[in-house]
Amino acid sequence: MNDITSPAAGAQTGPGDAVDAIVGLTPADPLYGVRHARHKVVHATQGSYELFFDPSSQGLPIQERLLVAWHASILSRSVALTQHYRDALADHVVDASAIAAIEGGRVDDLPPSRLRAMLIFTGKLILKPVDGDKAALEQLRDAGMATPDIVTLAQLVAFLSYQIRLVAGLSAMKALESL
Repeated sequence: MNDITSPAAGAQTGPGDAVDAIVGLTPADPLYGVRHARHKVVHATQGSYELFFDPSSQGLPIQERLLVAWHASILSRSVALTQHYRDALADHVVDASAIAAIEGGRVDDLPPSRLRAMLIFTGKLILKPVDGDKAALEQLRDAGMATPDIVTLAQLVAFLSYQIRLVAGLSAMKALESL
C-alpha cells in the first residue's frame, strides 16, 4: 500500500468554525454578522462537522469519512471544500490507489470493497439522489457494511450536501461584497 502522509491542515475540530475558515469569513466581514445572527444554526452546523470528522468516532474510520467528503466535494465542483478535505486527508494514511481513483473520477475501477461501494453510493446521492434506492443500499450491505454504518454514511452525505450548498452560497455572497 502506498501512503499519503504529508502534513497539512486537517479537519478542524477545535474552537472556531469550519465554514467560516473555508469561506474566509472573519468577524470584520459584514457577511460574518449575517451568518452568525442565527447562532443556533452556526453551532449546529459546526457540531455536525465535528461529529462526522472526529477521528475518535466509532463506526466508519476517519479515512473513509474524509474520502467520502472529498469525493462528494469533487463531484459537486466545490473547489474550497475539495481542497479542505484533501488537506485533511493528508493527515492520515490513505491508500494511494483510492486517492488516484477519486482524483481521476474512476471509483468504479477500484477493486470490489467496502470503500468502493461507499464512494459509488456517495456519487449516487450527490449526482442523482433518486438512485440511492433499495438496490443501492443492498450493494452497501453486500460489501460488508452493517446497518449503523450505512445510516452514518447516508447522514454524512446529507450533511455534505448541506455544507456544499452553504459554502457555495456564502462564497457567492462574499464575492458580491467585493464588487
